[in-house]
Amino acid sequence: MKKYIIVYVLMLLSISLFSQEYKAISPDGKLGVSVLVKDGKPVYTVNYNGILMLDDSPLGLITNVGDFSQEMELMASDYGKIDKKYTQDRIKKSTVIYQANELTVALSNKKGQKIEIIFRVSNNDIAFRYQLPQYGNSKSCVVEKEVTGFNFPNKTTTFLTPQATPMIGWERTKPSYEEEYIPDEPMGTSSKYGQGYTFPSLFHIGSDGWVLVSETGVSSSYCASHLSEGTSDGLYSIRFPDLGENNGIGSAAPAFSLPNFTPWRTITVSDDLKQIVETTISFDVVEPLYEPLQEYKYGRSTWSWIMWQDESMNYDDQVTYIDLAAEMGYEYILMDAMWDTQVGYDRMPSLIKYAQSKGVDVFLWYNSNGYWNDAPQGPKNKMNNTIIRKKEMKWLQSLGVKGLKIDFFGGDKQESMKLYEDILSDANDYGLMIVFHGTTLPRGWERMYPNFVGSEAVLASENLIFQQHANDMEAYNACLHPFIRNAVGSMEFGPVLLNKRHNRNNDGGNIRRTSDVFQLATAVLYQNPVQMFAIAPNNLTDVPAFEIEFMKEVPTTWDETVFIDGYPGKYCILARRHASKWYVVGVNAEHEPLNIEVKLPMLAGKLITRYGDNKDFVPFKDNISIKKNGKIQLTIQAKGGIILTN
Repeated sequence: MKKYIIVYVLMLLSISLFSQEYKAISPDGKLGVSVLVKDGKPVYTVNYNGILMLDDSPLGLITNVGDFSQEMELMASDYGKIDKKYTQDRIKKSTVIYQANELTVALSNKKGQKIEIIFRVSNNDIAFRYQLPQYGNSKSCVVEKEVTGFNFPNKTTTFLTPQATPMIGWERTKPSYEEEYIPDEPMGTSSKYGQGYTFPSLFHIGSDGWVLVSETGVSSSYCASHLSEGTSDGLYSIRFPDLGENNGIGSAAPAFSLPNFTPWRTITVSDDLKQIVETTISFDVVEPLYEPLQEYKYGRSTWSWIMWQDESMNYDDQVTYIDLAAEMGYEYILMDAMWDTQVGYDRMPSLIKYAQSKGVDVFLWYNSNGYWNDAPQGPKNKMNNTIIRKKEMKWLQSLGVKGLKIDFFGGDKQESMKLYEDILSDANDYGLMIVFHGTTLPRGWERMYPNFVGSEAVLASENLIFQQHANDMEAYNACLHPFIRNAVGSMEFGPVLLNKRHNRNNDGGNIRRTSDVFQLATAVLYQNPVQMFAIAPNNLTDVPAFEIEFMKEVPTTWDETVFIDGYPGKYCILARRHASKWYVVGVNAEHEPLNIEVKLPMLAGKLITRYGDNKDFVPFKDNISIKKNGKIQLTIQAKGGIILTN
């Protein structure tokens, strides 16, 4: 505590009115942000352990009520402390202590109009947002441009995924946030579509460390954003949605009433990858927007569509997968697209009742609909209209349906954010959980919306069915997600494909390149509170019994997450705890076995169960003892996995 106070006092003393620079420093004194005005333009810099991680980076908004990006003057500052503890049952840890120093900087433009920028600096995270008062009689504001940028040192390389051009791809459904990543790419490289890059965005500052950039707190009062194309000298800026999103309907510029504030921009900074993987900043700076109607139950689900595809959406096949869920002890079955026509509204009550008689509850798939793409699957025209949506949800509630998976959204404009929020709010009124698919990144939504249980926003398991390339790249992609996509929000991937061939009979279709234990490990590696697992009925007899027993026991919610070792796209070793049980999982995307010594203090001195692959890719299960110092030598086969549990 003494060190904390000394650092905070030094931070205050470091302010110089004459230099017109204000600083905020993290509680541990390692991370600092400085705000100043240069040539009338507000900028900020970020330092970690005395090393520059972001050089002069622009700040400001251009709005219809005033320009707050140039001819600005620093007016005043205010300091405060954030010290809060909260619980959250749907993220990577259940109890979070968030401590940060807060700096509020007031600036004024040439017209005397003021704007405030609020910075919160915790030990490895910076979050900042703009706050606008009412200007005279102007009670509303359109943000025409946000000039916020992130200016990286020249030695930086990037791990980015491109924002897709709107209205391209299958049935004009892009952007669906399912593009591929390029590792360690030079800054300024043109993106695939020329539309910039999707959040979250990971930057490698050479030997100095890592920076993860994203946003959180996006609700119906703003649009979602992404990064622009980068300049050759390392500047990436906030970019609003493309005008062509939502089939060209609606404004790309957000609008809100005054006074108000923008969403938070987040920057996670560390000299290693541990804090990148373990960050909770997406949830630390937001609060719940409404109370849950009830306590929502999370868990595991079977899902016929992933392996048996469209033809399986019939009464008898759904009964088969209900029986599979019951055999596995799973809480749910997901009934996917076209249940409305291939089972029919008239027969759904009896099918749902059968599931409930087996102790299995139901998630149902819906098309988001509207005017934004041509996706033909039904049910259609139910979720995009408030009156129809509430009528449908009332019917679903009467049947005891527990959740919906809603697919094919149209973009990141503010009206899309409003649709997400309206669906979530209405669903809560009827006791329904919501999964979004073909969708944007969740931005703090696990905390903001109590019935939100995950979004896809990733090149997910369905692509393993669609194309061999996705299977060839599966291990590589799995070794990216804990560092990037899953670091900032729940990721509804649909993991654990135990069929060696991706078709109904396990005898055709695309070929799985990864091992069985790799697949089991993804049940833990990928964090989502409701997991739609891709196991099939034949797996009850065609894989070793210990694999099925593992899948019967694996949880979907976590009390603690600890990064052990890894590098994006190469390998990842991660530990998660549920109650008193630890799961340590590792996956290897390299072409050779990974031999590595790691330290696992959570398993030190214990007899534990190990799942692994031998050199012939045959899965095994055994028991081993961990040394009292927690050290253990691991071997993870190429495209293979390992699991250790107590």
